[in-house]
Amino acid sequence: MTAPRDLDPVIHAQARLRVMTTLNALGEENQITFPGLKDLLGMTAGNLSVHLTKLEEAGYVEIVKTHRVRTPVTYVALTRQGRRAFEDYTAAIRELLDLT
Repeated sequence: MTAPRDLDPVIHAQARLRVMTTLNALGEENQITFPGLKDLLGMTAGNLSVHLTKLEEAGYVEIVKTHRVRTPVTYVALTRQGRRAFEDYTAAIRELLDLT
């Protein structure tokens, strides 16, 4: 039997795992507004911001700040690297579950 892969500590935190799962469900090339993600996850703006910063530093999410007419809007999307990291993470979880 081979040893299971290590779980990515950036993704493994509960809040960041929820963010990654939600963004992954959007599919490639899709993005969501910061308030939409905040409401969907039931997180505070400050808490979500901290976790998004950590994911952005890892290269897993892309945050784009722009304007809709004169209103600022922030979009969040999973990067290809983030999508791959999430796939690796879920594969590692499956391996752990298969050990039991």
